[in-house]
Amino acid sequence: MRLSLRGWRGICAAVVASTIAGTGATAAQDQASFEKRLTVHTLPNGYTFLILERPGAPVFSFATRVDVGSAQEVPGITGLAHMFEHMAFKGTPRLGTTDFAKEKVALEELERAYQAYEAARALVKPDQAAVDRLLQAFKDKQAAAQAYVVANAFDDAVSREGGVGLNASTSAEATTYYYSLPTNKFELFAYLESERFLHPVFREFYKERDVVMEERRQRTESQPIGKLIERMLAAAFLAHPYKQPTVGYMSDLQRFTMTDAEVFFKKYYVPANMVTAIVGNVKASEIVPILDKYFGRLPKGDKPAPLRTLEPPQAAEVTITLREKAQPIYIEGYHKPSALHPDDAVYDAIAEILGRGRTSRLYVSLVEQQKLAVQAQVGGGLPGVKYPHLFVALAVPARGVSNDKVAEALHGELSRMATEDVTDEELARFKTRAKADLIRSLDSNAGLASQLVTYHTLTGDWRDIFTYIEKTEAVTKADIRRVAADTFKAGNRTVARLENDAATAAGGTR
Repeated sequence: MRLSLRGWRGICAAVVASTIAGTGATAAQDQASFEKRLTVHTLPNGYTFLILERPGAPVFSFATRVDVGSAQEVPGITGLAHMFEHMAFKGTPRLGTTDFAKEKVALEELERAYQAYEAARALVKPDQAAVDRLLQAFKDKQAAAQAYVVANAFDDAVSREGGVGLNASTSAEATTYYYSLPTNKFELFAYLESERFLHPVFREFYKERDVVMEERRQRTESQPIGKLIERMLAAAFLAHPYKQPTVGYMSDLQRFTMTDAEVFFKKYYVPANMVTAIVGNVKASEIVPILDKYFGRLPKGDKPAPLRTLEPPQAAEVTITLREKAQPIYIEGYHKPSALHPDDAVYDAIAEILGRGRTSRLYVSLVEQQKLAVQAQVGGGLPGVKYPHLFVALAVPARGVSNDKVAEALHGELSRMATEDVTDEELARFKTRAKADLIRSLDSNAGLASQLVTYHTLTGDWRDIFTYIEKTEAVTKADIRRVAADTFKAGNRTVARLENDAATAAGGTR
């Protein structure tokens, strides 16, 4: 597990630093100079584009962020946001098929066969012979549809024209698509990207569902840390969908259908729910007409309503223990506000002082001085940042040291944050690093596009990038003490322990 110490705020540094890099060292480092080269273009259907002109090599990168993740899922269809990410690479009616007219009929027959099979096996008392017969009929239809598939056609179309970095990711709160192309292939980009959202084809749906199930087996069910984190989130969130795994529960992966995915797509993949950032050697005046031509074809739709469910305040400490033949791990999670909260920079300061690098309090105390742990770190973005989430502390006990000993030492350091002022040196180091990261975090077009679109989607305005350093400068010792005291309470704590009973029986310290 890797925890980001600065979370999404690292976006701020990379965005501004990349702008400086693209314009030369003498460029002004302020919002006004940034705005001169960034165009916000919103189509009549609601689709928003951020276009950053960055002279240099004749290439550009883009990132499209769809405001949907596992937090938008409901019981029975968990994992669908991630599943559609996979589907988006399966091509279109013109790409990825030998005969779409026939394939379309085959896919319709396939789905009818699967629905019949699903209905039969969902009965309270299923007729196993009938279930087996319907399963075979489904497999036959699946083979018939597969005969029309041209594998990897979308990937090949991009790579043939010089595209690199083709990929996508799904989180608890968003799905993001990205790659880079030569500037003279911009119209190809506009065509391909608009086509896959205008005419999605759910080919190989059930085959790809099997791939996702295997991902879950490898990353969660076969990994003790994966199982521990999944159970921790389920325990920490009683109501909010942050408790749901992004990959989905196995039972849902085994049951959701192509029809479920189509309904999900129509609700969330509407232009008003999508933002694309384009960064590189492009001119807004030249590419806006191309964007209008292709993305303007997407039908207008209402942006989905925001989540209604709020996580109630935690009433008592919750502890879960997973027993495996594996390295013990100790994790604590404390509820904290979303990344938009006024105290977010204060949480960043706490994370920096507690857990960033070898000079941090946890590393010095638990690893170097007391030799209780071989790893100790903190972060504030589990499982996301858009909604109130968890501030997490993680430690890996040293050989022969129990999780109880680690917990005792960790609580001592958290208590210090809540009762004693940090030093002038610690606070100054946090603020200096925030400024230094702003300058050092020179990024690629691809990274910058991803960060721009993330920031714009989270806050509603990319200009908020420029307020972060001001907020870090305003953080005081009293702020840190106040926030730590309000957060690090036993009643606000969820503990996840990975225990190796075999190691304990062999002589580990209890």
